[in-house]
Amino acid sequence: MATNNEKNNKMSLEEAGKKGGETTAKEHDKEFFQDIGKKGGKTTAKNHDQEFYEDIGQKGGEKRAQQRKND
Repeated sequence: MATNNEKNNKMSLEEAGKKGGETTAKEHDKEFFQDIGKKGGKTTAKNHDQEFYEDIGQKGGEKRAQQRKND
């Protein structure tokens, strides 16, 4: 993982994301994450057609097949 840039002491994007995710996880329970997942799924379904889901399903299946091949 990237570390603080010693020259200007700024946090990297990766560090900021990790810190924000950890803070969110501490402040919210399982139900919160289920709710935002459901809302995100509904929004995605509203914004995309069946072809979108077929494409991402195929890509995911191909990626998983490659991972199994390498195991």
